[in-house]
Amino acid sequence: MDYLRIAGLSKTFGRTTVLDQIDCTIAEGELVTLLGPSGCGKSTLLRCIAGLTAPDRGSISVAGVDITGMAPQQRGIGMVFQSYALFPNLNVRDNIAFGLSMQRLPATEIARRVADIVALVELQGHETKLVHQLSGGQRQRVALARALVVRPRILLLDEPLSALDARIRKHLQQQIRRIQQQLKLTTVFVTHDQEEAMILSDRIVVMEGGRIVQQGSAEAIYTRPASAFVAGFMGSFNVLDGAQASRLLGLQIPGQLAIRPESIRITASGRLPQDPCQPCIAAIVKHHQLLGNVIRYHVTAQACTLMVDTLNRSPAGLLAPGAAVDLHFDPTEFQPVP
Repeated sequence: MDYLRIAGLSKTFGRTTVLDQIDCTIAEGELVTLLGPSGCGKSTLLRCIAGLTAPDRGSISVAGVDITGMAPQQRGIGMVFQSYALFPNLNVRDNIAFGLSMQRLPATEIARRVADIVALVELQGHETKLVHQLSGGQRQRVALARALVVRPRILLLDEPLSALDARIRKHLQQQIRRIQQQLKLTTVFVTHDQEEAMILSDRIVVMEGGRIVQQGSAEAIYTRPASAFVAGFMGSFNVLDGAQASRLLGLQIPGQLAIRPESIRITASGRLPQDPCQPCIAAIVKHHQLLGNVIRYHVTAQACTLMVDTLNRSPAGLLAPGAAVDLHFDPTEFQPVP
């Protein structure tokens, strides 16, 4: 059942259209990520849902109730910002309790709910610390706890992890997903990081130029991008135009062809016989990049440069620059894009 519904939402700032007829629905308990480059409109859409920015046209409803004109405090929506937005003069406990104090709840109820949420975000022992005494990851958990403690109907997260280092970011990704699933909380997460989106999301909404260009599961969007933009943004796809596809693979296509680097098999020239069912072309290694457990080769073939990813099994198996290689393709992995 659709819980959050956005219909025909548009917003302009001056002559710039930031949101252009956005239509999107989110189910109760679902975590949906708005993914796209800076300036695509994802944060503006989040602010419209929160009531911090008024749309020019369109509507937003929650559980069948139109909230488009409601004040932010009436919507039952919690929001976590990239900048944390914590009160520097308050300790962790009082920062978390702030929203409950504004609701004038009894002190015993506030204390109980704060203690519960502190345990949920694993901040026990830090309750009396001031903001400047916390690490970046701890501050973000305080901001998350403050949003959760008021028991929002919907949680909005606006690039909350982008300022953190990689190790802390990965840990908090796991925590956010665990908490969201534990609370069955409808959540909208904004990021420009495709890996983060694929780790966290039930569903991804890809935005470009104020429009939704594709939405679906992480697997569907990654393996079946709807356009060259999505292919380029979701990963390091090889995107061939019609002339390149014809020259390399003998294919006649009306648009473009996306091929994932990991779907191409690379071998030393002549090492394996060509599979008659799969295209095989000769290429030359230009250079390689070490990406942890993956080696990315950049190779040239028929005046085209391609990326090929292989598992990093042994340094002795590296192909040197200038090495002659064969590239083996599986046509079932080809993805035509407009």
